[in-house]
Amino acid sequence: MPSIFRSDELIFFVNGRKVIEKNPDPERNLLFYVRRVLHLRGTKYGCGGGGCGACTVMVSRYDPKSKKIHHYPATACLVPICSLHGAAITTVEGVGSIKKRIHPVQERLAKCHGTQCGFCSPGMGPTVCQMKGSGKCCMDLEEKSFVSREEKMCTKLYNEDEFQPLDPSQEPIFPPELIWQFVSGLRLAQRRENSVAIVNAGMSVEFEEGTNTIKDLRMFFGSVAPTVVSARQTCTQLIGRSLDVSEALKCPGVVDVITAEDVPGDNNHSGEIFFAQSEDPQKFPDIPEKFVSALDDFPIGTPQGIQMFQCVDPSQPQQDPVGHPVMHQSAIKHATGEAIYVADMPPIDQELLLVVVTSSRAHAKITRTEEEIGSLGTGVREGCEVHVEGQEHFYLETQSILAIPQTEDKEMVLHLGTQFPTHVQEYVSAALKVPRSRIACHMKRTGGAFGGKVTKPALLGAVAAVAANKTGRPIRFVLERGDDMLITAGRHPLLGKYKIGFMNNGEITAADVEYYINGGCTPDESELVIEFIVLKSENAYYIPNFRCRGRACKTNLPSNTAFRGFGFPQATLVVEAYITAVASKCNLLPEEVKEINMYKTTSKTAYKQTFDPEPLRRCWKECLEKSSFYARKQAAEKFNKKNYWKKRGLAVTPMKFSIGMPTTFYNQAAALVHIYIDGSVLLTHGGCELGQGLHTKMIQVASRELNIPQSYVHLSETSTVTVPNAVFTAASMGTDINGKAVQNACQILMERLSPIIEKNPKGKWEEWVAKAFEESISLSATGYFKGYQTNMDWEKEEGDAYPYYVYGAACSEVEVDCLTGAHKLLRTDIFMDAAFSINPALDVGQVEGAFIQGMGFYTIEELKYSPKGVLYSRGPDSYKIPTVTEIPEEFYVTLVHSRNPIAIYSSKGLGEAGMFLGSSVLFAIYDAVAAARKERGLSDTFPLNSPATPEVIRMSCTDQFTDMIPRDDPSTFTPWSIHVS
Repeated sequence: MPSIFRSDELIFFVNGRKVIEKNPDPERNLLFYVRRVLHLRGTKYGCGGGGCGACTVMVSRYDPKSKKIHHYPATACLVPICSLHGAAITTVEGVGSIKKRIHPVQERLAKCHGTQCGFCSPGMGPTVCQMKGSGKCCMDLEEKSFVSREEKMCTKLYNEDEFQPLDPSQEPIFPPELIWQFVSGLRLAQRRENSVAIVNAGMSVEFEEGTNTIKDLRMFFGSVAPTVVSARQTCTQLIGRSLDVSEALKCPGVVDVITAEDVPGDNNHSGEIFFAQSEDPQKFPDIPEKFVSALDDFPIGTPQGIQMFQCVDPSQPQQDPVGHPVMHQSAIKHATGEAIYVADMPPIDQELLLVVVTSSRAHAKITRTEEEIGSLGTGVREGCEVHVEGQEHFYLETQSILAIPQTEDKEMVLHLGTQFPTHVQEYVSAALKVPRSRIACHMKRTGGAFGGKVTKPALLGAVAAVAANKTGRPIRFVLERGDDMLITAGRHPLLGKYKIGFMNNGEITAADVEYYINGGCTPDESELVIEFIVLKSENAYYIPNFRCRGRACKTNLPSNTAFRGFGFPQATLVVEAYITAVASKCNLLPEEVKEINMYKTTSKTAYKQTFDPEPLRRCWKECLEKSSFYARKQAAEKFNKKNYWKKRGLAVTPMKFSIGMPTTFYNQAAALVHIYIDGSVLLTHGGCELGQGLHTKMIQVASRELNIPQSYVHLSETSTVTVPNAVFTAASMGTDINGKAVQNACQILMERLSPIIEKNPKGKWEEWVAKAFEESISLSATGYFKGYQTNMDWEKEEGDAYPYYVYGAACSEVEVDCLTGAHKLLRTDIFMDAAFSINPALDVGQVEGAFIQGMGFYTIEELKYSPKGVLYSRGPDSYKIPTVTEIPEEFYVTLVHSRNPIAIYSSKGLGEAGMFLGSSVLFAIYDAVAAARKERGLSDTFPLNSPATPEVIRMSCTDQFTDMIPRDDPSTFTPWSIHVS
């Protein structure tokens, strides 16, 4: 057989299928090829920059030297097809499928609740299969293979005699002359993996063999100038000189220098160099123990976690799924790549692609006025500002629309990912000047939304519809990641100003707070957001004299919009900031001040809505007790005393989060249920599947109400054709209102079937349905929920603005490297008031996901703008969201049981509440930095705005090194980037 490497054709294999390209385009990447040419659309486009992993495939090559097949993962969007000659590619379709056979990896990913929106899940299967093929399937974050850990994990199965003896000749050969060459590097980035360095440095030194004379020296520094800086003069002067420690001892902060002469024992060890003072405290008696931490690495441990939730009543019927951790309805399709998103829909004849052209500059002038803050009465006063920057939604599926003009009656059909199909219908109808009844919007699922697909798809849908109407041809409109970030904007940046009055015991007597949000160039959702900020601004605390004012500011930036939490994560950060400031002034723990000022008995909010804070107190108490907060706080203080350059901090954050909308008509919902003669059920409702598992819960509701197995119920899509005038899926009320509507429809049907069931109580469901059809009983029903009765009178500044509240508390512990500003999250405990969870697996996933998204918002996610308002952060290369290396090393989530009689099955909406609890990480960082500052004789009251990036943390840990940095005069230069809060 002739070798393919001698061919003048490009030959490679995809899922076992041979591909031959005679004139390949060198600019065409693998992702485009498999999706457009081979029509394998399981591999997704998420960013186009190799930063999200949605397009990961497995590449396999044969190595003739080792006679082995090597597997490695590759991001298809970055791989030119011309580089694949002689390679075998495995996409998610080649791993397994529902039609053929599901791979065990895909099955476990689905059944262990490893998917939500599912857009990135197809990239996980090939990645794990590559690790399995490479023998690295069971590797932890410390790169320890399964075999190396077997003795610890499987002591009863481990038998040393089963392994062949070590042959030293088979060990890798290391050149002896390199023993005297030492290389060291330092890199600091927004996150640990796949992140461009903020600053970096590298040093290579080679000594004359057997001496301490420098033979060669090279030092480089990155990200401190337009290009890499080489310390050439320093290196030139030091080459040929012996290592002299006398000058080093004169440097600030240097206590002693350790050399080979100080080692009393054997100094011939391979591998990592360990400085183990703790093993022998007499070895280096002149070095204080607390300085040793500067030499320690900053590794992260293998994450582990436990989830706790309610047990289902043993008397509940076996086929009743409510309360059970049921797998997401589309989980298997997520894992196999068979879940279809808008961009995956097959091309339509004569289809056109629409591309946007964005403005190259922003030129409006930002203006704002500020009023004087009035008197706060007697007592101690404190005032300050808090800056909270914005956040990008970074849903994995960018805004995607397929607009199809119909040949008659001016009808238009749109397939898109949205949280609000009715709004899209409204905008398209207005743009085309046709009645809404002729605009059909279909929404199967979307790859994440987080509020970014409430209003924005309406504008983009109108653009696509106008183009389709003008050309008379289908229009596919899928935004590139950079354009999506530039056009759709995100969470509102916020400036908070406060003045507070308090007593010496930590009791807050008065607070006067002002909020300013950067709304952008159009109103969008800014008015609603600022209303929510004002109504939610006291969080979990009772302050007898409380005034709050909010203003949405019009600027020249793209319009900011709804985002998970809807202003709550920004506003309540200001509350926690002044609570922490009071604690510092009163020499108390912040947790003690929170306890003093927290709602205790049945109370009224600042807008006079009555509520019972008992679940709040219970979550707070359980969080303190079960997280062992006070014991761990003492342990952290001991750690801090022993370590000068590394500090640990803890923080506990309570939460009172409102659900729903202050306006009643926004809380309504409808559903449509059909029963077919064979007994199968088709269910549709007005809610949108965003990855939160809404459809799964609706199937659970229908299964209970109709008393049939879940397998009988099918839910196809959300559509303006089947359920008109549906409200948005947001404000954590998707399950609440749509569940009530589904329940109502099912109860109507069961009422119609009840006479037949009474006549034949031992009959089967199929028999009852067939009999109903024979008796001409309608087997279709529309369910409706009028909505929670809420109101807010802004003239009187009072009302019952929300139907109920979700309460929670989180305790987080971090460790901060004061020399670099890096931090790692050691442990988080979350206690969330879930009432009775309809699906604990989905609810826990929402709580965990919201917490991680909140942690990213408060610590690493940073949008950078030019002084002229141009957004620099337009993709995963410049905007970083948390990855697996940022999650807590220990992560414990408990769903606390309570009652909520007004909601479906006494449940509560948990989609957004966990977002703010991510601030516990920010305040744990604050606690650690405060410990460092206090040890250095500085004030432990200091501004720590959001996000607390490594640069912010490092400069807050003021020391002799930060004092060396010259302070530039702002009037002498134009900054590269600015804050917009």
